[in-house]
Amino acid sequence: MTIKTTAVVGSGTMGLGIVQVFAQSGLPCVLFDVNSEALAKAKTSIDKNLQFLVDKGKMTAEEKQVVLGRLSFSTDFTDVKADLILEAIVEKLEAKRDLFQKLAAQNAETTVFATNTSTIPVTQIAATIPHPERIVGIHFFNPAHIMKLVEIISGRATDKTVAESCYELVKQLGKTPIHAADAPGFIVNRVARHYYVESLKIAEEQVCSIEDLDALMEASGFKMGPFKLMDLIGVDVNFSVTQSIYNLFHQDAKFRPSRMQQQLVDAGLHGRKTGRGFYEY
Repeated sequence: MTIKTTAVVGSGTMGLGIVQVFAQSGLPCVLFDVNSEALAKAKTSIDKNLQFLVDKGKMTAEEKQVVLGRLSFSTDFTDVKADLILEAIVEKLEAKRDLFQKLAAQNAETTVFATNTSTIPVTQIAATIPHPERIVGIHFFNPAHIMKLVEIISGRATDKTVAESCYELVKQLGKTPIHAADAPGFIVNRVARHYYVESLKIAEEQVCSIEDLDALMEASGFKMGPFKLMDLIGVDVNFSVTQSIYNLFHQDAKFRPSRMQQQLVDAGLHGRKTGRGFYEY
């Protein structure tokens, strides 16, 4: 399979990071969002990310302009046509299915549809989409333009050639791909869940403060403590992933979402992006 053009649907934190990765690797990419203001913010964020590389001497000003020249930003859905289209929208099954059904109507049967889902089984997403064999999970981690690991998830119907082509593409992006089975939480989110869940339980039981917990984990070798990391990822996003895994494992108690975390989400305190979460920014 040859992938020469790409498109990303969803201009949030993950979406903008992924299009930056595609463009830096030489692939033309369309970033689509229904919200023009969100697109404008994404464009500004990508420009800042690239300027940071220029300031650090890792990219020239000319190279930055070449990368930006590979990007286009659109609120016109008919522009979303490419060899590979990746969705980075809300973590809801029906929303993803609806998107891929609409994309299937205006793209070739050979277009690869990729989902950046954190937890929803690829098999469920592909179930109602024409040619489900071309649907695959390509799960980047936040921030996508920095984090190296990418999970390649094959659903029940995913063609092996599609999965292998995406694996090789991710290598060309300078990332580290791994194949993962279509299991709840895949690999990383399943393993990492207890880094958050157990830390939240300790905080709920007032065994120690969140500051001490973060300091303890960082002193143990982790780059960021669990509460700092949840604020970076987004308290709401992290909570949503935990809820999804909890339900996919049929309410297994070890994955129980935290009441403390839900309270922050209900209050709109989602971490760095809102200026306050477990910490104030």
